[in-house]
Amino acid sequence: MRTGAAAEHRGFFHETAFYASDEEFLSVVIPFLTGGVAEGEPTLAVFAERNERLVRDALGGDSGVIFIRGDAQYQRPAGAIKRYREMLAAHVAAGAAQIRVAGDVPHPGVGVPWEWWARYEAAVNHAYDDFPMWGLCPYDTRTTPDEVLDFVRRTHPHIATPLGHTANLAFQDPLALLAEGVTPWRDPLEDTAPAIELSAPTTGQARGALVALQATAGLAEDDLSGLLLATTETVTNAILHGRPPVLLRLWAVPGRIVVTVTDRGPGPADPLVGLVPGASPGGWGLWLAHQICSYVSLRREPDGFTVRLLGGGLPR
Repeated sequence: MRTGAAAEHRGFFHETAFYASDEEFLSVVIPFLTGGVAEGEPTLAVFAERNERLVRDALGGDSGVIFIRGDAQYQRPAGAIKRYREMLAAHVAAGAAQIRVAGDVPHPGVGVPWEWWARYEAAVNHAYDDFPMWGLCPYDTRTTPDEVLDFVRRTHPHIATPLGHTANLAFQDPLALLAEGVTPWRDPLEDTAPAIELSAPTTGQARGALVALQATAGLAEDDLSGLLLATTETVTNAILHGRPPVLLRLWAVPGRIVVTVTDRGPGPADPLVGLVPGASPGGWGLWLAHQICSYVSLRREPDGFTVRLLGGGLPR
């Protein structure tokens, strides 16, 4: 049987909280976690180092809470969804009637581009709805940009406060939000002329261009092989499912390669594309790219659709 604010709820109970001090953070998070442990529910804390330390100090030893490092769980949205679904399925198979998870979602206030994490916050309303999960996503108003706070309000059906839990009247249909699009992140390198530009490239030409830029970028072997695979999949999708002409652009500096693939089509119809394995044409290739690239951005414009792939480190 489900408990707390999520009692009688089916599927994913997606909740946010806003705090402006450590005390406010703990006043919401600690009762959520201790309540889960008291009910015998699998209870996870998935925070960045600072908030994890606050929670550990407040709970003391042997709290019964399962701690997972946030920087490991939240490396890439598609990977986070995959790992969470696997964990949730394992807990349900073991008999859990509810699983509680509280965690930090990355955003620009902690130095991470928001676009694909914004898509994550909308997508999980569907991606986790197969499971009896109660998820709490607290946001620090001291560091979180206003545009992020606005999007968070629109993607969480429920809000937690030290006084209790309320329905969020600002919540909007997440699939409609995703269909409208999220402001895409753009690498500063794109303000310069591309190192290589190819019209109507073959996959072999795309791979050859990447290999040529490796002399400048010097990516780690795993980063280069992942970018090669993602670029091959993206160019193939543009050729098979987009509209010609296909345009490939590449930029490189030491430690980073940026690839954009543009076609004249509208892009995949599935708003969850890339974040979950979807049924849209090309959906598996974009999902794969989201698993292995340092960053993936999707941009829909009146004259076409662009996929941006990043290999190496994010610009600072």
